[in-house]
Order: sequence, then C-alpha cells, then structure tokens
Amino acid sequence: MSMRKRTSVVLAVACLALCVLGSAAFAADKVIKIGTLFPLTGPCAVAGQRCVAAVETAAEVINNKHPELKVPLAAQEGINGGTKIVLVTADTQGKPDVAKSEAERLYNQEGVYAIIGCYNSSSTKPASAVAERMKKIFMCGCSSSAALTDRNFKYFFRLAPTDKTESAEFTEYFQKTNKSQKAGIKTVGFIYENTEFGKHAADEGKAAAKAAGFQIVADVAFTPGATNLNSEVQTLKAANPDAVYGACLGGDYTLWVRSMKQMNWLPKAAINYCTGYQDPIIAKQLGPDGDLFMGGTGYSPEIGAKYMKAVAAVEKLYAKKTTVPFDSDSIQEAVALFILAQAIDKAKTLDVEKVAETLRTTTWDSPLSLGGKVAFGAGGQNMKATSVITQLHGLKYVPVFPKEYAEAKATVPMTPWDKRK
Repeated sequence: MSMRKRTSVVLAVACLALCVLGSAAFAADKVIKIGTLFPLTGPCAVAGQRCVAAVETAAEVINNKHPELKVPLAAQEGINGGTKIVLVTADTQGKPDVAKSEAERLYNQEGVYAIIGCYNSSSTKPASAVAERMKKIFMCGCSSSAALTDRNFKYFFRLAPTDKTESAEFTEYFQKTNKSQKAGIKTVGFIYENTEFGKHAADEGKAAAKAAGFQIVADVAFTPGATNLNSEVQTLKAANPDAVYGACLGGDYTLWVRSMKQMNWLPKAAINYCTGYQDPIIAKQLGPDGDLFMGGTGYSPEIGAKYMKAVAAVEKLYAKKTTVPFDSDSIQEAVALFILAQAIDKAKTLDVEKVAETLRTTTWDSPLSLGGKVAFGAGGQNMKATSVITQLHGLKYVPVFPKEYAEAKATVPMTPWDKRK
C-alpha cells in the first residue's frame, strides 16, 4: 500500500472515531450544567425566586418521564439519550455589576453551558454581554427592554414581548377605547424606575403616544426600591394626565397605587408594563385598591385556563415550590429552559454554534406560551411573543384587548377612590 493510501486510511479511521466519540458525548457526560441568574435578594427577590422555581420545574419535567404532561420532552427521560440538566443558581441582587461578575463566574468557574436570566433588564444587559463575548448561549425569559435585542447578538435569545411592542399595543388600545367608549383620553403621563427597563419602556411609550397624537404632560422617574413616592405621585396629580403608563416592578408598583390612594387621585386609566400589576401576590396585597388598573401580560391563570390547556398540570409542580400559580414572568423562564433543551435535543450535540443555529432556524412548539409557538428573529427576539391587556377585577385578570382575547370592555374611566365600596 502506498504512503498516500495508508495516510488516507488512517485519516478515515480517525474521523470515524471522532464521529463515534461525538455521538457518544451525551452518553458519557450524563449531565449538562445550566446557570440561573436572578435577583434572589434585594427589592425584586420574590420575583427572582419564583423565576428560579419555574426553571427548576422545567428541569424536573425534562429530567424525568412525565407522560401525563402535554409539553415537549416530558415523555422521555433527559435529553439526547438520558443527559440530565443540573442547575447552578446565582444571585444578581438586582445589581448590574453583580450580574456581570456572576455571569463570568458561572461560565468560567462553574462551567455552565448556558445561562437563563436575569429578570431585570438592567442586569440582563451586562450579563448577556459576557455570554456574547465568550460565545456562550444566554436565554432570557422576561426582561423586556427592546434594547437587548437591538444589539443583534448571536447567542442571545429572548422569549417575552418587548416594551416597544407593549407600548404600541397600549397606545392602540387607548385610541380604540376613545372611539368605542368615548374615553376622552388626550393627555398621558409616565412614571418609571430609573433603570434600563424603566427608562427604555418610558422612551418607547412616549414615542408611541406622541406618534398617535397624545400630549405628554408628565415624565416622572424614581429610584427603584423606594420607600416613598409622594413627591412623584404629586407631580403626576398636578399634571393630571388622562392616562398613566407605569413601569413599576414589585413593591414599587404597590407603593405607587397606595400613594395615589393616599392623595385621592386617579387618572382615567392606568396601565403598567411587566411585573407589579401582573403579580397575583401583589394583587392580593392591594385587594380592592388594585381593581381597575390595567397591564400587559402573556399569562394569567384566567388566560391559561382558556388558551393554554397544558399549563395546569405543569403549574401543579411549580405551585409545590411556590404555593402560587405561574405569573407572566416566571412562566417565560420555564419556557426558556424548555426551548433550549429542545434545541440541544434536536441538534444532538453541545456544540454552541450548532445549537444556536438550531434555535434561530426552528419554529418551536411551546404549549406554555400564549399562541403555542416560539420562533426567534433578528437579535434573538421571539417573533411569536404575544401580550394581552387585562384589567384587574376582584383579583381576576380580565382580558380587554386585543379583540381576539377580549372578554369584556374595560372600566374607563376608573372609579374614583371615594366612590369605591
């Protein structure tokens, strides 16, 4: 045999061996480490803890056979022949600098394959920049700042609608309510936390409102985790906008509502981005005071019962960890792990480039998402993400827009404080 032929045979055998070893990589390495990076302490700790519980629930479903659940991967045990997901949890404390350093630690020291996080857009921004620099996958469930996907990162994937999408929806809703209910909404005000999320939501809201012909009469920022919003609410009251767009998370939302009651003032309509409004625990804390406020949401128990039948059985597993149902934020984090696991399972490899490409080029079945599908477009944005405007009535989130989901007309104007029972 000639030297050239012997060399060709050796190379062919080597390539075959590598292929066999590659296909057996999952079997040999029975676990894949995924990082969860959320605020487990600080002002948003409760929301962060529930996001972790949601990812843990998804991992439980993926790692064990659950043929009774109608979600992808539930009928098998693990991914790619039995590989199990091991979660490594880290705390951002709600601080961008901590999020960045913890992302670096998770990738470099803990050896995680990917990270799911970070709830706060201000934390997600630097943490996902670490992932992009290191060519690692970053799955984002609920951080809504449109600036995150405007960066056109290659390894970043976001499930939730953006605040740009919600701003357009809120504004369209007010336009249509003016026509259908003669709501008389002409002026708008904004109150928002002075963070990546809050500032970007307000900017998008102001742009949408201005383009639609609404007059902006108040622009009020506050420091998140505030103990007093009297000055900020007084500014709103003095301007007296017909509608207020709020970007208030967690306890800040509660404080905003209670401060308005204390000052005996309400606009004709108040609508909030993201968490705060859509948190069932906060709704219970506010009780009747929370009624008639509105917000955008991708999930509520009422929406799930009607349009997302597969959620109920998964939610039982989640509720064992939290004692509460999913909210729109936590369920997106569960979806993030389900989609990532499906991509790894389909790609049959842990090669980051191949998994990222699989994520980008596949339309995924997602029974835990409103609409049932996930498909990533430019910058890793989920182009199937859907938001519904609801209004709170007696702890129930009643869909009011868009038309295909609406179950009632919203009460506009809101009933004044002194006329509520």
